[in-house]
Amino acid sequence: MNKKFLSILTSIIFIAITLTVVAQNNKSTESGFDLKNLDRSVSPAKDFFDFAIGGWRTTNPIPQDQVRWGTFELLQEKNDAIVRKILEKAAANKNWPQGSAEQKIGDLFATGMDSARIERDGYKPIMPMLQKIEAIQNKKEFYNTIAEFHMGGVPSLFGFFVSIDAKKSNVMAPYLSQGGVGLPDVEYYIKDDARSKEIREKYVQHVANLFKLINVDASTSDKYAQIVMSIETQLAKNSNTRVENRDPVKTYNKMTVDNLTDVSNVFNWKSYFDNMGVGNIDLIIVSQPKFFKGLNDVLNSVSLDDWKIYLKWNVIRDAADAMSSVFVNEDFDFNGKFMNGAKEIQPRWKRILRVTNGVVGELLGQIFVKEVFPPEAKERAEKIVKTLLTSMGESIKNSQWMGDETKQQALHKLDKFGVKIGYPDKWKDYTALEIARDGYMKNLERASVWSRKVNLAKIGKPVDKTEWTMTPQTVNAYYSPTRNEIVFPAAILQPPFYNQSADDAVNYGAMGVVIGHEISHGFDDQGRKYDAEGNIKDWWTKEDNDKFQARAKKLVEEFNSFAAIDTFKVNGSLTLGENLGDLGGLNISFNAFKNTEQFKKGEKIDDFTPIQRFYLGYAQIWAENIRPEALKLRLKIDVHSPARFRVVGPLMNLPEFFSAFDVKPGDPMRNHDDKIVKIW
Repeated sequence: MNKKFLSILTSIIFIAITLTVVAQNNKSTESGFDLKNLDRSVSPAKDFFDFAIGGWRTTNPIPQDQVRWGTFELLQEKNDAIVRKILEKAAANKNWPQGSAEQKIGDLFATGMDSARIERDGYKPIMPMLQKIEAIQNKKEFYNTIAEFHMGGVPSLFGFFVSIDAKKSNVMAPYLSQGGVGLPDVEYYIKDDARSKEIREKYVQHVANLFKLINVDASTSDKYAQIVMSIETQLAKNSNTRVENRDPVKTYNKMTVDNLTDVSNVFNWKSYFDNMGVGNIDLIIVSQPKFFKGLNDVLNSVSLDDWKIYLKWNVIRDAADAMSSVFVNEDFDFNGKFMNGAKEIQPRWKRILRVTNGVVGELLGQIFVKEVFPPEAKERAEKIVKTLLTSMGESIKNSQWMGDETKQQALHKLDKFGVKIGYPDKWKDYTALEIARDGYMKNLERASVWSRKVNLAKIGKPVDKTEWTMTPQTVNAYYSPTRNEIVFPAAILQPPFYNQSADDAVNYGAMGVVIGHEISHGFDDQGRKYDAEGNIKDWWTKEDNDKFQARAKKLVEEFNSFAAIDTFKVNGSLTLGENLGDLGGLNISFNAFKNTEQFKKGEKIDDFTPIQRFYLGYAQIWAENIRPEALKLRLKIDVHSPARFRVVGPLMNLPEFFSAFDVKPGDPMRNHDDKIVKIW
């Protein structure tokens, strides 16, 4: 079952997408920044995060069913109410035309909401898979079962998927990647810090608890949990860290199937690919060769009986949140409560809404945009993006550290940027996906198999340039290095990111920076390794590469120094790309803002200058409270810095910010001159 469920949906959007002043007055709530957000007891030169949104944080405690509460979550709550109405309307009617969007989203949501049936079924939906595992007699059948699991979306042992060939970006290619572990980061298995030890202890108990729920006795369940932990620890020790996986060059290793067999000669790759229906592939990209080399020892050292226990665990953990309440509650107790600090589980309708959006997101998106998003918004949004692209071009041209040869290549890449706004021009085809009212798990299983087949059918095919990797109802944006494109779903083009009633300063500080952030990703520590066509290619001179690395190193060191909670610090290497995006986005958007009438006139609103309001607009999009457990987890697995440091970190490098808020040398919000980072 596919558990990559998109989680944040949008609200009604009626926007005129231009960064122009519609209304300027002294009513702060109408000008895009509420003065109640401020905490004036804090100096902006000391902590701009607390100054700008400290008031908001005081009056916005985290709800019991949330692990963090901020801008994105507020939008989610508002949007959920709208999407819920769409889903409930679809679910209430059993007579939609067969195969229609309403029928499929309605039937999926209805079966997910049928808690009475789900409770009656208990773990019956996974019994056929458990019985199949128990019947495995030899390693060949074990390998075949791995393939069957992967076809059904059950994660196990490693990952196999199809994506754009990063060195031949017009073609889709098969990839192999490390996997097979249940904890969110491989370092949790091997680190000796107190939190990692606690997580391992709780995880083993969690595994045992879930085995008990399928009627395995307590003693045997404890034994099974230790076996699972032993196998996953071996897999983790052979795995790359998240920082290592950020290098697109080192994680691109194209080889023939024969080469793969030489690297990993214990696993029966021919049998696996045959069972996946792709036995004719000749080339495959292996992301972490050391993992697959180490897999030899793991496969040889673990007995077949123990592998069967491991496979059962993968079935249980994958299905837990979709089965009866005892499984859901145990899953929540570990993943929601212990790992993230949630106090209460979210209501069922919210959880099933997320699943529906993840499984048939573009079907839901089609209905959503018809109701709430005007088609003309795309054209208007493209004008905004062009403004920021122009600003990025000026930044490259005016760069004091980049040589002419590299500048020409950078400008060529920028000129080739693709832009997608709002929603796809061509929607995903769900015709072959069967959704019915015969059971929630059956729908998820069919959806997983369908999704896998659609993905595998792309091997060797040309890249579909119209395809999106986010639904239009997702509050987010992204840059794709292999497509060299920036994408802004409809959801993010609304307050506080974009507010049609706000002044230019607030809008450039918010939405302008978001756009600039995504543009900057094309030239961050990862994106810069791809050329204008989306291929991994070194187009930098050695001198310019060295200069970039020196500047990036300063940013790594700056963020490494931030203590987020207790002794837990930000990982500057893991978050480098996003930190570069924030810093670049601020510079690019500010330069564009300087061309506005508001900037030139310099008139105050709410006693703040236009420049001050620009930075206040930026800070407010990162308004957030977060639970300690969730913060610690995100410091380990999230490539984004915590919200506080997304505000203070980049601002510490900006002379315009220093001038605007009278930040003097030695103040906490100002880096020493020799540590200030300027790239774009």
